[in-house]
Amino acid sequence: MASNKKYWKSVEELDENSSIVEALRENEFVEPIPTDEFLGDKETLEASSTTRRDFLKYVGFTTAAASLAACEGPVIKSIPYVVAPDEIVPGVANYYATTIANGFDFANVLVKTREGRPIKIERNDLAKHGGSVNARVHASVLSMYDNYRLAGPKVGQADASWEDLESEFVSKMGAMAGSDVVLLTQTFASPSTSKLISEFQAKYPNVRHVVYDTVSSSEALDAFQNKYNTRALADYDFSKAEVIISVGADFLGDWQGGGYEAGYAKGRVPKNGKMSKHIQFEANMTLSGANADIRVPANAKQQMEVLKALTGGTASGLPEHIAAEVQKAKAHLKKAGANGVVITGLQDVAAQTMALDCNEGSAVMDTDRPKMTAMASNAEVNNVMNGVINGSVKGLITVGVNPVYSFPNPAFAEAYKNLDLSLAFAMKEDETASLAQMVAATPHYLESWGDAQIKKGSFSLMQPTIRPLFNTRQFQDCLVAWTDQGDSYYDYLKEMWSSTILTDGGSWNQALHDGVIESAVEVSSDADTTNGEVEASTSNAGMSTSVQDGLE
Repeated sequence: MASNKKYWKSVEELDENSSIVEALRENEFVEPIPTDEFLGDKETLEASSTTRRDFLKYVGFTTAAASLAACEGPVIKSIPYVVAPDEIVPGVANYYATTIANGFDFANVLVKTREGRPIKIERNDLAKHGGSVNARVHASVLSMYDNYRLAGPKVGQADASWEDLESEFVSKMGAMAGSDVVLLTQTFASPSTSKLISEFQAKYPNVRHVVYDTVSSSEALDAFQNKYNTRALADYDFSKAEVIISVGADFLGDWQGGGYEAGYAKGRVPKNGKMSKHIQFEANMTLSGANADIRVPANAKQQMEVLKALTGGTASGLPEHIAAEVQKAKAHLKKAGANGVVITGLQDVAAQTMALDCNEGSAVMDTDRPKMTAMASNAEVNNVMNGVINGSVKGLITVGVNPVYSFPNPAFAEAYKNLDLSLAFAMKEDETASLAQMVAATPHYLESWGDAQIKKGSFSLMQPTIRPLFNTRQFQDCLVAWTDQGDSYYDYLKEMWSSTILTDGGSWNQALHDGVIESAVEVSSDADTTNGEVEASTSNAGMSTSVQDGLE
């Protein structure tokens, strides 16, 4: 119910003819506002303070002025080409074939550029065996534009010229002629770089080359080398597999560098009512385990017993449910015959050897053309680490690795400071570079020349897609200068390819255009420049040598 109450402000309102009531109707305020106090002279506004109305005027004007100023865009003066390059059309992208080989990710890629700037990484479809373009490879273009990259060389933690660094290095190498100096590098998988390192060792015989993979596949390399006399990793084509048994190997992740997901996906497409069967024995959930048809939880010790059972050995200590799954897996493997494969991620030479033995005769595993993307030996790397700590190693040159951060012994960092010679080739000032006596700033792979043999017989070229953004120099260019092999690494690379890989009639320009070339020529690898002996850490005596022997 609506209220009809009426409120009175004054008793004068009872008299409708009152002059006060009339004034209240016409005026908003009962009492006159003392405008004289803040307006001063009403005519000239002298000695007055700012009123609310004036304040709003000022605010409105400044807002409008700011808006108008923002509407005016910056003046950019574009200077046209005097002679326009034929290969550059504004707004039209160019593509260049190159290779990423940073010690862990190896792939043949196609780089999209606009006006000379790389903007996108894609897979090179001309490469039959070019590795996988994973998320890290796609994102690698961002690291080229990183403001925290080293802008130039350093000597004694102070900015220096390349001439100063070279003079300091050559002087120290001359004074250390009889001392043990280690060249600790990533896996390059580069024939030309391996040849250059050999020539560097010929000039400085006291230098020994040791390959260090931060994510190691040493046990798998040891097993493959012991069995096939080549230090490499077996390759797998999972599109040919009818049965896949993985024992602790996340092959859909980063197992042995990855790159197997495409072949696996092809085999998982049902054809004529059939598709590959995937059985996974693992401890922790992985991407491979999540995609498996059958996933059997098993710890590392149990996984070793699973491998023994699969190769016809005597397994012990397996729970009944795991033993039952192993017997089913053996039956599937026997039925698949040459289209079955067993892989393992156990970091044990004996386990890796058992997997290789189990795959003899398999069409899925390729041992004739293995992967050359890992070369490190844990024994050699540990020898270097201990040598620096005990003082037997006097000098250390690091390329593409960060041992101060990744070596397990914390005493290494302190011992590294006391070396007679420490030179770090790095793109950023990491933990090792920050402690080194000399730092050589290296370019991004998109600014570099190079080559790679990702898979035996499959060669690829690396070419710059942009001019170097900083005052950097490739490790290979330094080796060319220190060994007097010519004016530049580009000339050395072109000459080396012309005399070896392209001897079958291939063209340098065509190889550079395609980015890849297949050739049966034998070239040097990282393993040829290392002088450590690799031995299996566990005896393989008594293992079956054929999957059929173990399954029958």
